[in-house]
Amino acid sequence: MKKIFAVILLIISTSVYPQNQTDQIRITSSSAIKPVFIEDNKNVITEISITTPPGMKTNVNEILIQTENSSSSKIIKAVNVYLVKKAEDSLLCSINKIAKNKIAANFNYSLSPGISKIKIAVEIRPNSSLDSFLNIKCAYIKIGNDKFPIESQFQNLRIGHIVRKPWDDYSVCYRIPGLVTTNKGTLIAVYDIRKKSCRDLPGDIDIGMSRSTNGGQTWQPMKTIMDMGEPQDQNGIGDPSVLVDKQTGTIWAAAYWSHGNRGWNGSGKGLTPEQTGQLMLVKSDDDGITWSKPENITAKVKNPSWKMFFQGPGNGITMKNGTIVFPAQFRDSTGLPHSTIIYSSDHGKNWKVGTGAKDNTTESQIVELENGFLMINMRDNRGGSRSVAVTTDMGNTWTEHKTSRSALREPVCMASFIRVFNSAHGKRNSLLAFSNPDSKINRDSLTVKFSNDEGNSWNKLSPILVDEREGFGYSCLTKINDNYLGLLYEGSGELYFIKIKIPKFKYEKISN
Repeated sequence: MKKIFAVILLIISTSVYPQNQTDQIRITSSSAIKPVFIEDNKNVITEISITTPPGMKTNVNEILIQTENSSSSKIIKAVNVYLVKKAEDSLLCSINKIAKNKIAANFNYSLSPGISKIKIAVEIRPNSSLDSFLNIKCAYIKIGNDKFPIESQFQNLRIGHIVRKPWDDYSVCYRIPGLVTTNKGTLIAVYDIRKKSCRDLPGDIDIGMSRSTNGGQTWQPMKTIMDMGEPQDQNGIGDPSVLVDKQTGTIWAAAYWSHGNRGWNGSGKGLTPEQTGQLMLVKSDDDGITWSKPENITAKVKNPSWKMFFQGPGNGITMKNGTIVFPAQFRDSTGLPHSTIIYSSDHGKNWKVGTGAKDNTTESQIVELENGFLMINMRDNRGGSRSVAVTTDMGNTWTEHKTSRSALREPVCMASFIRVFNSAHGKRNSLLAFSNPDSKINRDSLTVKFSNDEGNSWNKLSPILVDEREGFGYSCLTKINDNYLGLLYEGSGELYFIKIKIPKFKYEKISN
């Protein structure tokens, strides 16, 4: 994937040079489709590669950056130009006064024979709206007396937040996003606080929570909502899932406690913390401000012959009849994994577990179809694409869906899958939204797709490529309002948040 992409960039971005320079200097440029983030002081928008022949002496003295409109200019706090070096990039020029649509970076750098690389980066103003886009391009680079065109079209870049980044609150890494919208419209994000490394359990891991009361425009300081105590490296808890009971307003979070080495490979048969990993729950009845102490429900729900039982990370749902459902997974007595569900019909007092939807599947997400059936969308260890199944009896039996292993490709990764109700134009319609790395091989090209026919097809509405960079790949969607979705997704230790406009659609009802 990476090699193919690089070749494409070379073909489409090689500049057309003045006639007298054609055989002397070669310039290529590349730009990645990705958001720009308010907390990032180095949002690279374009990288320029300059090949200078032996014996030639000349200087780079100007780069012109353009914005498409004044709204984009107002978003920019600064434009910085860097010389790429092996150890650390060197700042060549910084422009802090952004007044017009044309931003000239003037400096003087002597080109050495061979390849020189220059990055153009922007800083975003803290009050920039996440509803807006930065429309920007690098128009040309001036070498000696000649101007070399770089980009002919403007990039259309989303504005986002880095909700968590490495070394925030002294933790090395943040992973495994879960995201919901409460009955009051508050966004609740949950995730792993991986204090010493980005590795999975066992380890020193707690569950963190961030809260936004304005649709993700700003986020309150992190709270730790699940910490299983000392010794920390022997009592990690991770892989959270979160749901809102739409009838009561209670927010539930589920996570997996590894007492000692009870992670994926260390968990065994039985029910006690010394034998097997534990399924833990916390809840909030005040819109995420305070949270209960962890409750251990392992003995109530786990089959003792299973080697492992826990939630599927991401988010859960409330069904139309009030039943709350978490996606879940278990490893049977042989160690083979299966996706399933855990659900409660009495608002969390008692919980029941479904059977395995399909073998060799793990992290899953759930939606309730219009006909009341549950559809489970599963990570499949066979690789290449997602598995999908449907149940009419709360997971006692499952039927593989016609789109299983064909409609949604993946490189073996967690994904997000939600129903989006929309009351626009006086009608209550809905569509399904799905996000994952849109690749069969690498965890790159994070993409949001939509289905307006109950998941029977995913090609009638245009997909949205969010971030083509490779990362850890996990993501979680929630509906903010009738106009926007929120997306919380992983970088490589960071957690990013952006808003995505809900596309116009016509709901296609499917008969049972």
